[in-house]
Amino acid sequence: MTDQSLPPVAERRAHSFTRHGITVEDPWAWLRDPGYPDVRDKDVLAFLEAENRWFEAAMAPRKDLTDALFAEMKGRIREDDRSVPQKDGDYIYWRAFETGAQYRKWYRRPVAGGEDQLILDEPALADGHDYFRLGAMSVSPDGRYLAYAIDIDGSERFEARIKDLSSGEILPDVISDTLSSLVWTADSKGLLYGLANENWRTDNARLHWLGQDVADDAELFHEDDEGFRVSIGLTSSEKWIVIATGDHVTSEAWLVPADDPTATPLLVSARSAGREYDVDEHDGTLYIRTNDAHPNFRLVKAALSAPGEWEEVIAPDDHFYLTDFTLFKGFYVTEGRQDGLDQIELRDYATHEARRIPFPEASYSASLDDNPEYDVTKLRIGYESMVTPDTVYDYDLATGALEVLKVQEIPSGYDADLYATERLMVPARDGTPIPVSIVYRKTLPRDGSAPLHLYGYGAYGIAMEPGFSTSRLSLLDRGFAFALAHIRGGDDLGQQWYLDGKLDKRTNTFTDFVDVAKGLIDLGYTSKGRISISGGSAGGELMGAVVNSDPGLWGAVVAHVPFVDVLNTMLDETLPLTPGEWPEWGNPIEDEAAFRTIHSYDPYSNVRAQDYPPIMVTAGLNDPRVTYWEPAKWVAKLRATKTDQNVLLLKTNMGAGHGGKSGRFESLRETAEEFAFILWQLRMAN
Repeated sequence: MTDQSLPPVAERRAHSFTRHGITVEDPWAWLRDPGYPDVRDKDVLAFLEAENRWFEAAMAPRKDLTDALFAEMKGRIREDDRSVPQKDGDYIYWRAFETGAQYRKWYRRPVAGGEDQLILDEPALADGHDYFRLGAMSVSPDGRYLAYAIDIDGSERFEARIKDLSSGEILPDVISDTLSSLVWTADSKGLLYGLANENWRTDNARLHWLGQDVADDAELFHEDDEGFRVSIGLTSSEKWIVIATGDHVTSEAWLVPADDPTATPLLVSARSAGREYDVDEHDGTLYIRTNDAHPNFRLVKAALSAPGEWEEVIAPDDHFYLTDFTLFKGFYVTEGRQDGLDQIELRDYATHEARRIPFPEASYSASLDDNPEYDVTKLRIGYESMVTPDTVYDYDLATGALEVLKVQEIPSGYDADLYATERLMVPARDGTPIPVSIVYRKTLPRDGSAPLHLYGYGAYGIAMEPGFSTSRLSLLDRGFAFALAHIRGGDDLGQQWYLDGKLDKRTNTFTDFVDVAKGLIDLGYTSKGRISISGGSAGGELMGAVVNSDPGLWGAVVAHVPFVDVLNTMLDETLPLTPGEWPEWGNPIEDEAAFRTIHSYDPYSNVRAQDYPPIMVTAGLNDPRVTYWEPAKWVAKLRATKTDQNVLLLKTNMGAGHGGKSGRFESLRETAEEFAFILWQLRMAN
């Protein structure tokens, strides 16, 4: 009989493998159900359920704190919030929550006047399901049909349906296992989409004609490289459908006329290893963003008649990272980061000279918002900072004026003057300055006595935006500083920043994070053991690496769906993500050097007999990105190996995936649990 006063112990079952002359012992490999994604193994489920019971028992005494945190967080959200309406063709569209609702309703109203029309009711679609997520949605060009996709178990295998907005009827057309955008043909009679194959990879673009049997849908494009994924989009003019394929380092695009989708696709430029590009079209000219000449990308153009003959429009820059561009009828917009700070620039097609939109703060996040129309006189822009709530502007192209349309409302109150934010540069051990965005109450002492929460990700070239968070106020108002570490592996300072944190340079990500923490200690923001840290997915891998390397620095650690069994995952080409991930991590199957590098930092492989800080781990049983057994194996090995008595908790959502529970309040409650754990472990729970 199991002693309920002791944490669960997963038994060791002998298992090992040898690769490149190195033998790896993996006695918890059995936690991977061979029937995955259909997890039915009784021993596996018993272990996960026992860990969940242990989690609930440990957190039960913290229920009042969790409830208080949840009430605070919920009180900062306007329950009947709605988006700023935006015109798209003959209609004005918006979305809104009703008081108490977990999910949105989507509306439109004719520009010419008329009644509001409910076009999609998420609460009704979610009714009866423990999990719900709306994926792609798209209104047909003639405004009659709405295509939408939903996921009801977190597996990210979406079911697409089509609604006739003129009658409210749901058409019998059902597209299962789709994992893509939904793009209409110009005549509103056809829909392009991509199916996920048995390994959860979108390797195709298909065409469905309304009323036709889905089994008869034509495959317009098929990708044979198992590491590439296919995506579908539309040019800004809506004249061309873009079928793109690629992995993390190489891409290729094809164009299909939106009014003739079965025409022979036009290849923009054949794939070339290590070269990425994306494409849009304006008046017969293609505009292409590419990294062929510089990691920070440049903009080129080409005639539709000769799409592979590129002429430079905007030269690459060591300090400006061109992240995106959007074409409009009379001008175009480039977005990027100047030394890490977001910039939005308007450019003329004739001269290509830039007019930069100014923003007032030293650290912020800014980008184009919802701009569905091609011919516009105003641009919708989103702006926020770590002290400024999310703000929606219209930028007048003629006057350059920014008109505030909406500022995120915080019903329980918020005074920005109580808080301060800074952008710091903290030296890494190799001398590289690492940007850090930090926010705190102005009363924060600088004597090392304050607690600090440090967040990081550092992978896939994804930057950490210094944005606003209402939930974060629950830590700030209890005396915390909150810092974002813009470590290598993200593209915060350009693509080279990303390249310097991947493959054989992967450990820069981990040492950067540790060095940021030590730098913040040196600056008096906090002290050793007063730092809580968190990260999810690849950021969870970061958590696993830094608790192995520097366990004494951290007072509490939260690892969400952590990618901690890197070596085993990269060795298994049958897993959904693996082949496409080799350019990010390396291919240890064929490359001995990659095997040794991954093995040297892999969090699961490097758990050792030492004291670890308190750790809370989350997982999703249906997670197709970081499979449930990675956190489960990691926790099992930690329990069997660590030498301390600190708290170690694993919570597996048995009906959810990579993003945890769905619904705005359910996800808030999970954040409240996380913060309650942190406050408990830093002895600030009272």
